[in-house]
Amino acid sequence: MDYSRFGLPDFAGLRKRDYLLALLSGGLLAVAFPKPDLSLLAWVAFVPLLLAAGQKSASKAFRLGFVSGLAAYGALLYWINIVVTTYGKLPLVASIVVFLTLAAYLALYPAVVMYLVRKGGEKGISIIFSFPVVWVGLEFLRSFLLTGFPWASLGYSQYRMVSLIQIADITGVYGISFLVALANAVLYQAMKGVVAKEKKIRPGRGIVLFLVLFSATMVYGYHRLGVPESGTPVKVALVQGNIDQSIKWDPAFQEATVTIYERLTRQASARGADLVVWPESAAPFYFQEDVKDSARIKKLAADIGAYVVVGSPAFDNDGGSIKYRNSAYLVSPQGKIAGRSDKVHLVPFGEYVPLAGLFPFVHKLVVGVGDFSPGEGTFPLSIGKGNIGVLVCFEGIFPELSRGYVQAGSRLLVNITNDAWYGRSSAPYQHLSMTVFRAVENRVPLVRAANTGITAIIDGKGQIRSRTLLFQEAYLEGEVRMGSGDTLYCRYGDVFAKICLALSAIIAIAAFVGKKSKRGVVHV
Repeated sequence: MDYSRFGLPDFAGLRKRDYLLALLSGGLLAVAFPKPDLSLLAWVAFVPLLLAAGQKSASKAFRLGFVSGLAAYGALLYWINIVVTTYGKLPLVASIVVFLTLAAYLALYPAVVMYLVRKGGEKGISIIFSFPVVWVGLEFLRSFLLTGFPWASLGYSQYRMVSLIQIADITGVYGISFLVALANAVLYQAMKGVVAKEKKIRPGRGIVLFLVLFSATMVYGYHRLGVPESGTPVKVALVQGNIDQSIKWDPAFQEATVTIYERLTRQASARGADLVVWPESAAPFYFQEDVKDSARIKKLAADIGAYVVVGSPAFDNDGGSIKYRNSAYLVSPQGKIAGRSDKVHLVPFGEYVPLAGLFPFVHKLVVGVGDFSPGEGTFPLSIGKGNIGVLVCFEGIFPELSRGYVQAGSRLLVNITNDAWYGRSSAPYQHLSMTVFRAVENRVPLVRAANTGITAIIDGKGQIRSRTLLFQEAYLEGEVRMGSGDTLYCRYGDVFAKICLALSAIIAIAAFVGKKSKRGVVHV
């Protein structure tokens, strides 16, 4: 390709301009997410990277993809340093090493995407097909490889485009990722075919393909938004205590913490509530053991006549060995413990230390409790009007967990979290954006109680009905309707993403064993 038509020098190898284009792509992708939430930029973010890779070799495309990914994830995950230095007590240098290691790991995914796309291009596989397919395939792989970290998947950048994301009840978030990646590939081809006037490129077909898929997605979205919610109404009250993380586990502040939540609960439920939700570890003691404060919370539930979800650590005596859990207790309107839900997907180094025997000098971030053990499964809790599924902290970013709760009978998802770890960074906003999709995927509302924010009420269409600000003592009250849980996604899961992963494997095989195309890349 002749880059001079774009005002860019045409280099045979990688030069400064190529790296700058790759960095530009990373920057555009990062700002498409919260904050600053410039979601439209995601639709063009990869074009500079694709232009830089051009007709470069697959190895050079890998390098550019890595640089772009490092820029994107470095900008998106800068808050890791806040967590590691403030709560992990690591020196800044060590924190930067941890941060860069994670960013570099995540950058490998776009690097491999670019490598396979270019390698496939040498064998005649169109970028219109390969780029969105491989991107989604590897994005899905990232969601479970090495315990999984599906933070900032491409589709999450579009959480505010409510009509667009309705397709998630069929494809999950990966359908939106596919559409955004396809738009980038089509725009890149159009720039080559129209602006650069390369005769062998036929961008018209790619444009038509994108417009058809985008239009169908939007038509479906508007249709779904027009379907009225008809489930049983539930009055909810969500409490945000705004307890500083530095004193949260200090026994001297335990009484004050319970007092704050008691006061806010009475205010939030003054007009009646069926369900009150406290955040993760709102009760900084063993609810099953602390007679005084546990009795106080049980009496509170009886006084207001509502079910109360209380985040608290728990423990089980398993044949003489103690297993600690990050849990949520459900207290009934009669002041009795009606059930307990344990966190299933734990945070490595946050709630337990992998291979702790080999690394005795490494400590987890959560103080006050020993290493946690995962819960035994996704078991719903009954609140009389229906079942709820409790997602503790970042469990809300894993679609399979929400789906598991809904398949087990939950018709309302409850996310309790403590985002105080992140300070006043963009992380709480990113965290919230991902939970929106759990509601759409399963057609159930999701209510979210966070210690310092963002507490929110999200309906089954992914619309954020109300939300709090960060670092303020607050509560939300509102009404949601129990969802249906009857979606293709809930029934069959990530079929779309798995197909993309399988096609990615086929592209990889064809790229390495297929014969080189004599005509070059076949363009659609």
